[in-house]
Amino acid sequence: MYQDKTLTCRDCGAEFVFTAGEQEFYAEKGFQNEPTRCKDCRNARKTTRAAAPREQYETVCAECGKPTTVPFVPKSDRPIYCSECFAKHRQQG
Repeated sequence: MYQDKTLTCRDCGAEFVFTAGEQEFYAEKGFQNEPTRCKDCRNARKTTRAAAPREQYETVCAECGKPTTVPFVPKSDRPIYCSECFAKHRQQG
């Protein structure tokens, strides 16, 4: 059903093989797009992203009022919870 494909890495320009097994795995997971980076560039990107600290934003928990930080810009149209209150809401819902 699947056949190996040769693709070109968008970062380094090297050709790499998108194997039949990888294509089957992508299909099972419901992935729509083929990989655009070779294995070395994917690993380098993951390492870079993991090493960079995420920016944190200070806010106040909508339930208990404690100060907390979140890794996204808080919006006033949705409640923000501290980790303890978030865990309670997650269990309830």
